Amino acid sequence: MADLKIAVMLNSLRMDPYDGFDKIAEMGVTGVHLSVGGGPFSPENMSKQDRVDLLKHLGSLGLEISAVSAWGGGVHLEDDDCTEAIAQARDVLELSADLECAIWQGHVGIMPEDVNDPRWANHVRHHEEIAKHGEATGACLSIETGPEPPYVLKRLIETVGSDAIRLNWDPANLILWPAKYAKDAGEEYDKQKWMDLYQPVEGLDVVGEYVVHVHAKDALVHDDGERQEVAFGKGWVDWDNFIGKLCDDHGYDGYFAIEREVGENPVADIQTAVDFLKNFGA
Repeated sequence: MADLKIAVMLNSLRMDPYDGFDKIAEMGVTGVHLSVGGGPFSPENMSKQDRVDLLKHLGSLGLEISAVSAWGGGVHLEDDDCTEAIAQARDVLELSADLECAIWQGHVGIMPEDVNDPRWANHVRHHEEIAKHGEATGACLSIETGPEPPYVLKRLIETVGSDAIRLNWDPANLILWPAKYAKDAGEEYDKQKWMDLYQPVEGLDVVGEYVVHVHAKDALVHDDGERQEVAFGKGWVDWDNFIGKLCDDHGYDGYFAIEREVGENPVADIQTAVDFLKNFGA
């Protein structure tokens, strides 16, 4: 197996962005997963020259952008009217193309499992609109996994039928979301049931061909049903099996972007993940 391509989500470092770029370069990886849903790197705050300058700066550090990230949970493409979200999607896709990664990772809401649910038709319609612009710009929306089982994501992608709709596989989210559903329903968390349905690793055999970006993040569910993101390697994700299945069985050659949303020492946790991924298969 070739060396894995490793990125770090800039916001996870919790430091000044340009200090973060330096830190990522010091870690010896090549990718930056860049949040653009607000702040200095959002489309409205980056002129064409700003985009050129950012790429030049990253290049001087030996870095490139693995993917941009926008829509952290406030957008719901199951809604009837998504005019504002679709307009933002166009801007983010154009930005991702200008930043030469052409991948935008984002949460899109929650797709119903029942195709007769009106929310399903809304998802299809809105994704088709986004796909048209993605095709025009040469960029794709990489849907963040978590809220839906893999077979639902496969159905959406194949219904839309465009290379501009792809997946960002986050195995930890496929552990965290089912635990949320169980808690919201007042049910006792059944690990076997939910792992069989959401398939953090085995789901790659359902949709692996559509994965263009990965979040290297870990999670578990406690005996009382409380869910928790944990440091890489401390949760339920079987990383050896996951990476082997994705890369060997499905030919994945994209980035593994390390995301750490909680924890007291994110830099140390991220470095642990970097070291594991660098040494994988050695």
